[in-house]
Amino acid sequence: MKPLRVGLFFLAAACLHRPLRAAEAPPPPTIIESAGPGEMVSTDTESTFTFRDHVVVTGNNLKITCDLLVVVAKRTGDPAATLGQQENFKSLVATGHVRIVQGDREATCGRADVLPREDKVVLTLDPVVVDHGTNWTNAGERITMWRGERHVVVEKPRLTGPALKDLGFDKTKPVTPSDGTAKPDLPK
Repeated sequence: MKPLRVGLFFLAAACLHRPLRAAEAPPPPTIIESAGPGEMVSTDTESTFTFRDHVVVTGNNLKITCDLLVVVAKRTGDPAATLGQQENFKSLVATGHVRIVQGDREATCGRADVLPREDKVVLTLDPVVVDHGTNWTNAGERITMWRGERHVVVEKPRLTGPALKDLGFDKTKPVTPSDGTAKPDLPK
């Protein structure tokens, strides 16, 4: 286990969870791992964690893979402390070969901005979202999704869905208007 992974595991678990209602079981911890180096830089108010190379984030019904991940968390406590107390998760920016899997939905793109304070995810750089349960695919220039709302905005969309029933006509049958009237003679 890499030295930075141990400390960041606890940090990630602390900054990615949401307050729980009394009857809810606690969500599983969020784990961030990378093949390359990890780095933490703090100010008095926030900490920025950078993970490089084959980054994998696993959490509550979620898996994200990418080349580079930058996590920003609110920092509280003693500003002089080397490792301050990590609080609210501010943002997560994944870049390079981003793949997000949640349930039967999968998104791929070049960049994903996860913004939990706004309850939204913004996908850019050739984003594609596939719903394997319904066989629908959304692609576009930019895809914005809101948490818990099933609300998606796609800029310059291209939607692909299941095949439509053939709405053509049988060329061997005479064409008759549906109201029973005769077809008017057309000028030749």
